[in-house]
Amino acid sequence: MTAPTPPGPPDKSTPAPPATRSTGTPTAAPAPTPAGTPRKGPGTAAGAPGPAGTHGTGTATGTPGTRRAAWRQARGFVICLGILLAAAVALAALSSGSRHGRLDPRSADPDGSRAVSELLQARGVTTRVVTTAREAAAAAGPGTTLLVTDPDRLGDDQRSAIRSAIDLSGGRTVLLAPSGISLPDLAPAARTKGNAFDRNLDPGCPLPAAVSAGRATTGGGYRYTTSAATAAACYPSGDHPTLLVLPSGTTGGDTVLLGSETLLLNKKLADEGNASLALQLLGSRPDLVWYLPSLTEVQGEEPGRQKSFLELVPRGWGWAFLQLFVAAALAALWRARRLGPLVTEKLPVAIRASETTEGRARLYRKAGARDRAASVLRAAARERLASLVGVPPTQAHEPEALLPAVSARLTDDRHTDGRQDLTAVLFGTTPADDAALVALADHLDALEREVRTS
Repeated sequence: MTAPTPPGPPDKSTPAPPATRSTGTPTAAPAPTPAGTPRKGPGTAAGAPGPAGTHGTGTATGTPGTRRAAWRQARGFVICLGILLAAAVALAALSSGSRHGRLDPRSADPDGSRAVSELLQARGVTTRVVTTAREAAAAAGPGTTLLVTDPDRLGDDQRSAIRSAIDLSGGRTVLLAPSGISLPDLAPAARTKGNAFDRNLDPGCPLPAAVSAGRATTGGGYRYTTSAATAAACYPSGDHPTLLVLPSGTTGGDTVLLGSETLLLNKKLADEGNASLALQLLGSRPDLVWYLPSLTEVQGEEPGRQKSFLELVPRGWGWAFLQLFVAAALAALWRARRLGPLVTEKLPVAIRASETTEGRARLYRKAGARDRAASVLRAAARERLASLVGVPPTQAHEPEALLPAVSARLTDDRHTDGRQDLTAVLFGTTPADDAALVALADHLDALEREVRTS
């Protein structure tokens, strides 16, 4: 048994030119559906809505063809994502191992400080790396130099421990680029006076270490001022020093404020007199305690507090995600652009409209889409009847407007007296089986012929 397809224009040997975009790329247009052609079983047509209100692509939803099409559309994104993940893993693997971070005496990276550590070791100075303020304060003594690489990151408890070590140890404490955040607790006699924009500066003071080293890269960071009369102020930038040596409360001890840590980096140690100045500042005692604050030493953080995932993500990743979002939005706009008005082109091969009709009918029948087939048949019939009886196209699908006009054109008493029969034909429910669908198509054809001839 065969099921009907939507009636359409009469079959022609040469189909109408298909609709394409103005870019010149041909696109398939729906072929006209001839009226009175044999009707096949219901199914889902290519590009037409499928059963249960879904839209088909020529195959049922979830079929291997649909999955292959979805994979072809998504494989470019999947491949790019795989390449990015592989690159990230490779970079992480290459970056692991001997890489320890900025100002780390174990790191040979350009921003590490392994070079100065090895030079100090050659001069007989031992270097010990600590990661907590408690370890740093316990290791400080008259024969040690305590280097604090990032004093501004320390919390109140950590700064208090370092301050006690400065006052009681009798050794030297070197603070790298301390600002107004940490100076009140670690060096209350000093204050910052803005930034030093000139990187390479002359000593400008009688301090033996500065005179011996000569010109050095102490700028690019902070400048200082002090109220201590016995302080040594060196390497001035705009009348304010970038290197300040303050005496401590214990005899023999002092505190060195270095406005920039650049001269301790591997990539800058060989410039100017950086190596000489670094060795004299850090090698005046036999032992060097190199304090690299750990994550729990961050200012205001409790030792037992765990960070959230967003707090652990570096700041640069936020900008990276924003750039990726903008790039994705631009790509979406580019792919969704309109291609201009429709134009017509001739098909390279003439396809009979009846063949298209039969193929669509087979798809309807294969999918069992009687609801879709019946709704298409009724909608097409209502539109044609509305044009025949003078009902506006906007009211063609309104029973209160269409049914009276159609009934007035009928001569058959069955339609004239039985409005219910006409309502069932044009606005009825889904046929129960294929036979009922074929009967519905016959009724619609008969009704249209009667209206045309009346």
